[in-house]
Amino acid sequence: MTEKIAKIEKSDEEWRRELSPEQFHVCRQKGTERPFSGALNDNKTPGTYRCVCCGQELFQSGDKFDSGTGWPSFTAPAAEEAVRFETDRNFFMRRTEVLCARCDSHLGHVFPDGPEPTGQRFCMNSVALDFEPEK
Repeated sequence: MTEKIAKIEKSDEEWRRELSPEQFHVCRQKGTERPFSGALNDNKTPGTYRCVCCGQELFQSGDKFDSGTGWPSFTAPAAEEAVRFETDRNFFMRRTEVLCARCDSHLGHVFPDGPEPTGQRFCMNSVALDFEPEK
């Protein structure tokens, strides 16, 4: 992905029609699923993780690792331009929120405590991701 990503903008009503209540809560209202509850946390199948809202390619299985946190974790996005970042100051702490660059879906947060080669832990919500197995 080297081209500029075309933005997708929809109203809350449109998103509510397209997403489950849990997906809407996490992706559009910046919620968080319970740890160890997501279907993709223990997934070890090779493939691509995409945004549940718009289908944007976000992460590759080769960058996934078991962080022990209860959420799918990755060392890097599939492409730098696939995600964007915002400062999150909720809950009296400062974190870096990760959003889909195409539709602004809340995906999770990134922390500086991941393994090499990046040292980053992209801690994502399963419900915000669709998984496409390798063919």
